[in-house]
Amino acid sequence: MKTLKKLTVIILILAFSINLTACADKKKTRYEAEFLVLFDTVTKIVAYTDTKEEFTKYSQLIYDNLKEYHELYDIYHDYPGKNNIKTINDNAGKKPVKVDKKIIDLLLFSKEWYKKTDSKMNIAFGSVLKIWHDYRTAGLDNEENAKIPPMDILKKASQHTNINKLKIDEKNSTVYLEDPEMNLDVGAVGKGYATEQVSKIAEKNGFKSGLVSVGGNIRSIGNKGVDNQLWNLGIQNPDTESKNSTLKLIYVADKSVVSSGDYERYYTVNGKRYHHIIDPNTLFPSEYFSAVTIVTHDSGMADVLSTAIFNMPFEQGNKLIESLPDTEALWVTKDGKIKYSKNFDKYLNK
Repeated sequence: MKTLKKLTVIILILAFSINLTACADKKKTRYEAEFLVLFDTVTKIVAYTDTKEEFTKYSQLIYDNLKEYHELYDIYHDYPGKNNIKTINDNAGKKPVKVDKKIIDLLLFSKEWYKKTDSKMNIAFGSVLKIWHDYRTAGLDNEENAKIPPMDILKKASQHTNINKLKIDEKNSTVYLEDPEMNLDVGAVGKGYATEQVSKIAEKNGFKSGLVSVGGNIRSIGNKGVDNQLWNLGIQNPDTESKNSTLKLIYVADKSVVSSGDYERYYTVNGKRYHHIIDPNTLFPSEYFSAVTIVTHDSGMADVLSTAIFNMPFEQGNKLIESLPDTEALWVTKDGKIKYSKNFDKYLNK
């Protein structure tokens, strides 16, 4: 199984392929950069710019801001002089923690979407997710002795997932977990929310055309910048043994595209795969779908929805999607069938 590993930070200009198009755009060049550490995944930036220096300026700007969000939203590591999500968890039941506004904003956004998704995306679900994470890590390290968590342990942990015990004091910029056994886990929203914020920062600084992908959380800014062409993105086929790694091609501009699937992070116990998206009702990996893809403008919203409707029956998820403006979804069922929301086809076959 492919696993993600933290690597040395590097910004690497990978390609300089010239894309000749219409006369007015023929000087634009396609550049790519990769950051190999933030959010424990690969961040990739693609853009067509007039010069290498222009591209490097924007990629550095995106990296610097994304690094800040990465450190603030980290649940595993401490950073000198900085209170982050881990600091909040470490002080559960003890005292409020003063935090950066970027954390306050994320938590308020998450509480809002907890309600909108009928609790299917809950950042206070960390106690349960931590158990699965520990069993998955142990199972990957020792596959022959891999085990699934006992239900009684999961049920006990689920008693400490009440998001109403997450107290946010905006005036004093503090966060307090009233339940000492409570843990925040922002894995279902943090990457997408950060991707949206750094994309907005880049746009405000003049970045008119590009793609920012943080571990598959993709935010497109404008179009390709040549001939007004749309960005064409491939949706990962959840059947990793298929000859076709791309399930569908979609064409977008100024949109976010986020997928969740059972093929991303998993381990195997007695021949059965157990992935990382845990159903808050069963406390076990969700069994509805193999993959879900969301297309909407806001990357944080797309990240939330991809997890939430992965944990819902199709009818419930489709109803939620249809209630949201300019938001579409694609579902891949366990037997490989594809379902679309009402207007998803506008992104296909341009």
